[in-house]
Amino acid sequence: MWVGAIGVLGASAIAAIALTRSHSASPNVPTTPPPVVNVTALPGLAAGPPPWPAEIGHLRTRLHALGLPARAGTTLHIHQHVDVFVDGKRVIVPAGIGIGERFISPLHTHDASGVIHVESTTVRSFSLAEFFAVWGVRLTKTCLVDECGNGKLQFFVNGKPAADPNRVVLTQHQEIAVAFGRLPKPVPSSYRFPSGT
Repeated sequence: MWVGAIGVLGASAIAAIALTRSHSASPNVPTTPPPVVNVTALPGLAAGPPPWPAEIGHLRTRLHALGLPARAGTTLHIHQHVDVFVDGKRVIVPAGIGIGERFISPLHTHDASGVIHVESTTVRSFSLAEFFAVWGVRLTKTCLVDECGNGKLQFFVNGKPAADPNRVVLTQHQEIAVAFGRLPKPVPSSYRFPSGT
């Protein structure tokens, strides 16, 4: 009887540990918006038409201006997918965004799939505007790089319109579309994330 009770207690303990781990691994991201990005304080921003490479020459200075550390972590680890369009044509979101020599930003890309990796040492909210600032691409409510105009720049999160990239808080498995000028047809509303992301 004691052996049976110990077995039940052991199984309960294992289940509790597994449940705790599954909850601790869940991406509980604050929904409070992060600070508004001041694009005038960011050096090394792209100019001209796409493609726009991952700008790393001024990355550490931009991270400092954004209040972001030059290191990643796994306390918060979530992923989103972003599509960028100019006049209906897809713009490549390059590999290596946020990855400098011997350091890595909490916001970065590993490849050119458009998957954003949020890997932070602290649990805090991050915005779409912060990701573009880390990339080195100017993004405001009305401007994408050098192209500006009311109503010409549109944002979508999971297919639904959004108004301000500073208020698009990055959460797990979002599909985000940024479109300047003519919209793509259809506007992406979902993304099949690879297993394990």
